[in-house]
Amino acid sequence: MKKLSVCVLFGGMSPEHEVSLRSAESVLNNMDKEKYNIFPVGITRDGDWVLYTGEDYSKLPTGEWETYPGNRRAAISPVRGQGLLSFEGDCVVRERIDVVFPVLHGENGEDGAMQGLLQMAGIAYVGPHVSASAVAMDKTLTKLVVDNAGITQAKWQLVRRSELSNLDDAILNRLEEKFQYPMFVKPAGTGSSVGVSKAADREALEKALLTAAKYDEKILVEEFIHGREIEVAVLGNGNPAASICGEIDSGVEFYDYDAKYVTSTSTAYIPARIPAEVEEEVREAAVRVYQAIGCQGLSRVDFFVTFEENKVVFNEINTIPGFTSISMYPKLFEASGIPYPKLIDQLIGLALEVRP
Repeated sequence: MKKLSVCVLFGGMSPEHEVSLRSAESVLNNMDKEKYNIFPVGITRDGDWVLYTGEDYSKLPTGEWETYPGNRRAAISPVRGQGLLSFEGDCVVRERIDVVFPVLHGENGEDGAMQGLLQMAGIAYVGPHVSASAVAMDKTLTKLVVDNAGITQAKWQLVRRSELSNLDDAILNRLEEKFQYPMFVKPAGTGSSVGVSKAADREALEKALLTAAKYDEKILVEEFIHGREIEVAVLGNGNPAASICGEIDSGVEFYDYDAKYVTSTSTAYIPARIPAEVEEEVREAAVRVYQAIGCQGLSRVDFFVTFEENKVVFNEINTIPGFTSISMYPKLFEASGIPYPKLIDQLIGLALEVRP
């Protein structure tokens, strides 16, 4: 069988650069070299594209990949049929690419920008296409779609950065009239809990708004939901399937960036510690959200299940979820009977089904 040529894109200029490197390391280590010709292309924090020519993927999280001997500058041409271009002096090397696997988290990676480039290039790629990626990346747009779909979610309010130039009592009063403390404050367009704060009083709320404004012009303020944090992995195009549910006990006040990737305070429970009928409700809601946004390929959909009533409340959706060795998306499907290497095969197959 002819090998497929797969370009794995990683890194990027977003605050989630380091998470992307860890995800890409795991993806590359689990790809079957008997099936695929693999082209790892990293994007540095400065925006340079580099074809990594080494085979030791442990050099990705350390940053050593950037200076590996033999690396070449690279680009994906928007011209259909050109594929991956790499540069050696005055020479240009062109590689046919069958599929791009974007392991890019955050801005210009999962917000539709990269997907738009790949659409123009006519190259199949893993994950949702342009519109679904853009909607899912902007949490306020996601909220509008989920509201329209009739799915229960936390009450929310949009605040714009421009409103904070002279942060006064009016904004804080408006939020305090709508929500009780604590409140969650998030940049609308980041993942991995970057820029997210839990505000327990007025002073903390003011600080949280200013922190979120560093990352995005749009800021989402949400009511606090007292419940278990439940995650579901969804896989598929026209007929998507949901994994079993997983549960995250952060071990801290909330599941922030450090709890996800730095410290060892969090504990994952697979399956989640919820009744079977509630788990089925969560899985059905995950597919409904996935389809309402127009996703294909994959996404991870996150919920709360309240402690008091086992009420299912939508939290957010991630169209390029973490793929590190400890990430929930691959772990959930492994527990559902699809091991990591097979999951990669299925994702590549789904991408080829909807080639642009």
